[in-house]
Amino acid sequence: MKTKSVSLVLLFLLSTSLVFAQGNDQPKTSIAILGGINFQNLNGDDMSGNKLKNDMIIGFHGGINIQIPVASEFYFQPGLMLSTKGAKNKDGLITSTYKLSYIELPLNFVYKVWLGNGYFMLGFGPFMAYGVGGKATFEGGAVTVSSDIEFKSTVDAGDPLTVAYFKPFDAGANLFFGYELASGIFIQLNTQLGLVKINPEDNRVSDDQSSVKNTGYGISLGYRF
Repeated sequence: MKTKSVSLVLLFLLSTSLVFAQGNDQPKTSIAILGGINFQNLNGDDMSGNKLKNDMIIGFHGGINIQIPVASEFYFQPGLMLSTKGAKNKDGLITSTYKLSYIELPLNFVYKVWLGNGYFMLGFGPFMAYGVGGKATFEGGAVTVSSDIEFKSTVDAGDPLTVAYFKPFDAGANLFFGYELASGIFIQLNTQLGLVKINPEDNRVSDDQSSVKNTGYGISLGYRF
């Protein structure tokens, strides 16, 4: 009887120690700071319905994210970023450059698995963004003209032709993969596809067939703690 009781106590203590050991090994919520460069473009159709022939520009992004464990090796990773996007276009002697700044809210789901001395990461999810600033620059020969971008959903008939207009709201899909060291330092490659038309309805044009969307990719460096 005494042996049975001792065995039960030992079994209980062993089970308790295993539970606490597992609890200590469980992934925890963490915060990361990150930043990097974007290679961005504005793709879609012009007013006549022809494909846009823009060139990429280099922008930047920076911000934070929170990583919340939801299942074994899976995490929810919302963030808050400042990101610059846009494109460049050359038409004859005129080169037009559009740079737009957004506050961005990515809502990614991440798969992380231990590999070597750290974690392989694969993430995907939607993003929402809101335009907070921008500049349009037009260069021709020795002449350069710049103006601030105005964010509005509809361009009225009386609005000036010398201003570049974009809708403030943007949304789309993220995809990224990367590697995070055990120390918390990580690098990742990002791809982003805009799914919302960001050019406003233009009442100055009778048959406007334009449809412009943000697309791009980039590289991020960060630290998770």
